[in-house]
Amino acid sequence: MSDPAFFGYGSLVNLATHDYADPRPAALRGWQRVWRTTRLRDAAFLSVEPANDSTLHGLVAQVPDADWAALDRREAAYQRHDVTPVVHHNGPKAPTAVYQVKPEHNADGAHPILLSYLDVVVQGYLQVYGHKGVTDFFATTTGWDVGIYDDRAAPLYPRHQTLTVDEKSLVDTCLAAVVK
Repeated sequence: MSDPAFFGYGSLVNLATHDYADPRPAALRGWQRVWRTTRLRDAAFLSVEPANDSTLHGLVAQVPDADWAALDRREAAYQRHDVTPVVHHNGPKAPTAVYQVKPEHNADGAHPILLSYLDVVVQGYLQVYGHKGVTDFFATTTGWDVGIYDDRAAPLYPRHQTLTVDEKSLVDTCLAAVVK
């Protein structure tokens, strides 16, 4: 990988949501995944925050010619952090960034997780990591207490995907274990 890369830990794990080159499974040490409420919209964002004893599985992919503009537009609520020393994968080393919701956007409030967004994330983890990856995603993500908004019938998430009956059942079963 001579081009820089991003580490995806949410919807970017789902290859149907982008066409970045050379995607591969990766691990990020020292960060944890969290659902974040913000002032930007009435739904939660998936984000990351530093956490010394945590490791996240996700995906790295190239950003050709270091042209971050399109990805920065997609991730407009987020800021990039260099995670090159703490991201590991089976490809050549390259400068790597992770996106975190900008702290100035964080806010309290009743902003639930869009089920259509969660569906996309889980579908990606299932395709890349299998069932173990899905259960690991739920176990290594915090912030589930913001609640869920079921928008499957009329998806609000702009990159929503069609899930199979089995994929929906997997999401629902895993979700029931973390949302009380």
